[in-house]
Amino acid sequence: MQDRNNHKLNAGSANPKSVTKRCPERNVCVFCGSGPGRSPAYASAAQVFGASLAEAGIGLVYGGGGLGLMGEVARSVLAAGGYVTGIIPEFLTAKEHMLHDVHELIVTDNMHERKQQMFERSDAFVALPGGIGTLEELVEQMTWAQLGQHDKPIVLANITNFWAPLKGLLDHMRNEAFIRPGLDVRFAIIDRIEDVVPHLAQSFAMGVGDEGAEDLIEKF
Repeated sequence: MQDRNNHKLNAGSANPKSVTKRCPERNVCVFCGSGPGRSPAYASAAQVFGASLAEAGIGLVYGGGGLGLMGEVARSVLAAGGYVTGIIPEFLTAKEHMLHDVHELIVTDNMHERKQQMFERSDAFVALPGGIGTLEELVEQMTWAQLGQHDKPIVLANITNFWAPLKGLLDHMRNEAFIRPGLDVRFAIIDRIEDVVPHLAQSFAMGVGDEGAEDLIEKF
């Protein structure tokens, strides 16, 4: 079948429960690695975060793969009874072991469509540890927010200080006057994975990311 944007759509073909389970009111897009990383703390954080999303009734939107941290967070949401939307370009379905056991599975023609779908279906963005792809997706959302295209919350889950080098680079950009007054980069850095969902819940309760709402996200 086709979704409203004419992308290939496979809505829960491997998950009978998706027939009756409704997409939550709030959904969080998670950017993270398709590998597990060096430290076991990364996978543990992904598992805790996935369970926390499900327990809070917040849906997961993610890159659709079954490997690495992507697979860990998605399976943890499912195991805790939560709702998962996977969005993956067709050329990565085999390479990243597309996870069929989700409630909504969208296969796009290319990466640009994938990222647009992830943006449109999400109310906030969380970056777990990952590689260049994770960084690119995160920075794109920071840029769109910086340019006033959205005010959805952006959170860096700073597991074992993973995002410290990026924070240092942004400090350097600001010190060298490439991040100028009036062009703030809005995001939150949260060290404890257990604190991410409460932060998002508070943001949602205050209307952050809704049109005309005051932005609670920290300005860099």
